Amino acid sequence: MKRLMMSSAVLCALIMQGCSVRDPMPAEQNAQPTLTPRASTYYDLLNLPVPRGKLVAAVYGFRDQSGQYKPSPASSFSTAVTQGGASMLVDALQASGWFVVLEREGLQNVLTERKIIRATQSKPNTPQNIQAPLPSLQAANILLEGGIVAYDTNIRSGGEGARYLGIGASQEYRVDQVTVNLRAIDVRGGQVLANVMTSKTIFSIGRSADVYKFIEFKKLLEAESGYTTNEPAQLCVLSAIESAVAHLITQGIERRLWAAADGKALESNPVLAKYVTVRTKPE
Repeated sequence: MKRLMMSSAVLCALIMQGCSVRDPMPAEQNAQPTLTPRASTYYDLLNLPVPRGKLVAAVYGFRDQSGQYKPSPASSFSTAVTQGGASMLVDALQASGWFVVLEREGLQNVLTERKIIRATQSKPNTPQNIQAPLPSLQAANILLEGGIVAYDTNIRSGGEGARYLGIGASQEYRVDQVTVNLRAIDVRGGQVLANVMTSKTIFSIGRSADVYKFIEFKKLLEAESGYTTNEPAQLCVLSAIESAVAHLITQGIERRLWAAADGKALESNPVLAKYVTVRTKPE
């Protein structure tokens, strides 16, 4: 009877520990595709004041300049951060409502299509979906340059744990950091009008629980459970780019490079006020 009570107590403790470390995750086997989750920086862009006039901007690329690769044995050839920085930047610029973004990364494809249009317009009895004459391409006033300049791994790590009578639980965490640079350049003279650099941490955490106990002589109960959660690196890069765009717009308004429709937006708009406070607040 005593042994049975001991076994029941151990099993109850195991169940309680297992429930405490299980992360409630939805079933993913037949999950439907969803829109990419967005951080608070995306909604900051949506809540920016209306510009007095939109800026015509071009993005030729937003390269990974960190030179970091995933650690072995994961892959010795895969980069640690996304290579789609230019697409993320274009998305952030359009979300802000301050820019008319011109296609430059796929400019060769645009030129090829224009050649096809001209060829079909010169032939009779050919169906045409674009009226002649073909308008010229639009030129940009501002060139947006920059890239992912740093990816620092394991800048902070730690953990904690406890064990009592063969029953224990532990938790470990690790913090990485990604840094992006964004600058606006006047295409007329090549002058750098504004330049910002933002950083975003990438948080990883692991929790585990285990039981190691003799129920009877030569009868050992051993069990363990755990999970690990890694913050997606590409979403952190996207958030850092969105923050850089918001800081760039705020910096340009302060320097009177461009203006909002509301002349007192720096004082009245809470998003602009927040980014001014973040930039001017001492460490």
